[in-house]
Amino acid sequence: MSKKLLQPTNDRIIVKPIDEGEQTYGSIVIPDMGKERPEMGEVIAVGPGRLSEYGKSIPVRSCRVGDIVLVPKIGTLRVDFEGEEYFIAQDKEILAVVKEEQPEVKSTVDPEYYD
Repeated sequence: MSKKLLQPTNDRIIVKPIDEGEQTYGSIVIPDMGKERPEMGEVIAVGPGRLSEYGKSIPVRSCRVGDIVLVPKIGTLRVDFEGEEYFIAQDKEILAVVKEEQPEVKSTVDPEYYD
């Protein structure tokens, strides 16, 4: 039997949660406090976008497949699909995308060279 996949519609995003408890990513720690703390997860699928009131296609811009994102704990749809838990959120519900800090690149060009 072939494995089934979730394909989001419109501007929906499917997020696979990162394990419960104290979640960490890089130097960000999200402690297990309160009921309304955001959830962290990896984006596994992104819908094609939504249509504007004028019929123009508006693609999902907040994240891409593979991004680590924060979604609200309350208001995000939780789905159990083939034994795995997923969050389904709209593009506007993504609170933040977690990015790696890029090291500062030093220029090898001497600034006095252009004087």
